[in-house]
Amino acid sequence: MGEFRVERDLLGEIEVPAGAYYGIHTQRALQNFPVSSFPVPRELIAALAEVKQSCAFANMQAGLLDRKTGEAIMAAAKEVAAGALADQFVVDAFQGGAGTSTNMNVNEVLANRAIEILGGRKGDYGIVDPIGHVNLSQSTNDVYPTALKVSAIRLVITLSETIARLQGALQKKEQEFAGVLKLGRTEMQDAVPVTLGQEFGAFAEAFARDRWRLFKVEERLRQVNLGGTAVGTGLNAKREYIYAAIDELQNITGLGIARAENMVDVTQNADVFVEVSGLVRAAAVNLAKVSSDMRLLSMGPRGGLAEIRLPGLQEGSSIMPDKVNPVITEMATSVAFQAISHDHAITLAASSGQLELNAFLPLIAFNLLTELKLLINAVSIFRTHLVEGVEADEKRCRKWLEESLCLAAALAPYIGHEKAGEISKAAREEGRTIGDAAVEKGYFSKEEIEAIFQPHELTRPGIAGSKKVNKGRKGQT
Repeated sequence: MGEFRVERDLLGEIEVPAGAYYGIHTQRALQNFPVSSFPVPRELIAALAEVKQSCAFANMQAGLLDRKTGEAIMAAAKEVAAGALADQFVVDAFQGGAGTSTNMNVNEVLANRAIEILGGRKGDYGIVDPIGHVNLSQSTNDVYPTALKVSAIRLVITLSETIARLQGALQKKEQEFAGVLKLGRTEMQDAVPVTLGQEFGAFAEAFARDRWRLFKVEERLRQVNLGGTAVGTGLNAKREYIYAAIDELQNITGLGIARAENMVDVTQNADVFVEVSGLVRAAAVNLAKVSSDMRLLSMGPRGGLAEIRLPGLQEGSSIMPDKVNPVITEMATSVAFQAISHDHAITLAASSGQLELNAFLPLIAFNLLTELKLLINAVSIFRTHLVEGVEADEKRCRKWLEESLCLAAALAPYIGHEKAGEISKAAREEGRTIGDAAVEKGYFSKEEIEAIFQPHELTRPGIAGSKKVNKGRKGQT
């Protein structure tokens, strides 16, 4: 055949590159879907290979597949699951057919590799047939969503672990910055004092919720419809095959995969992917918010807040010397926005399923797996390139606090809201600190002001300085 071999299907003949492990069904998909150049996620391909390995084993157990053929398919599947022949999975991520093109791409590659293992030549499907042997007892509609769940479980677990490490890094900074008193801000205006450690502790708590939610939602992906074939009824799949396939998939993946009680439901409905993606979206929202806060707190170095210093990673301008930008915060925010858009696509795709099947599973797969991988990478980089190296500028924090008028709030319990306001106004008009103005007006002694304005007094429940300040003043108006 030279550079091509001719393969046939019900639609006719077509030329396939002679060296290709894929076949006619994949070649047709290449012609039909030259859309994006985005490949099907490699994690999904690996999971599909594991599903095919499980199915070959189960078909042998059920007496449907001879041992020689079954073992060759299993060997080929192990290779693909480990990353072999990656360049042979060529179908575009954006495809019609509920994943049939991807399933057939995998079937054909495994068949041709199994043929080689048995000593044959690619395309000799009399030895191993993509549909008759590799896809035996299966449908795209049960193997594809099962593989999607396997690949998603792994990435969800990885994201949860990655967020846990970020949480830990933020908690270390919480301890490191526990004594750094600074100005709190609400609605971008001066508020009451906090410590920088408290701010970082709040960041850590937000990610702690994300970690726990993702850790738990992994359970929602364990119910699979493998063995349900076309619509979840199990037509053309023996009962012993179904149980053996799921048991073997558990053994291969090490995951708690279980047969869904209602496989028609699991074949029809994709809401579980919306649920999972929604929690990934929540993590993206927190990443965007914390990134924005870090960017704002580091604004400067002289013309802004500059309460923290981010690690300098690269020059930030081709015209302004010595300018270093907060590029990691910007990257993380960009990824967060992209993840949110992936979630929206998943929502639309899941809502567009009709009757017994969702034809848009490839769109769900691409967006969910991409969303997870993006966040895994971004969160990891955010931790290693930014959080672990962030430093506090304690003098700057103290400067903004002392120059603000927020400390007047701590005096109100002693002298009342109106007199505290007078102190604040005097401080503003005279360019003095709240403490100096309060002492100047005779409301407090210098020692009392120092007792009230202690960091541990200003940033915990209760009235600041109440143990040392003249108790007769409390509640005065």
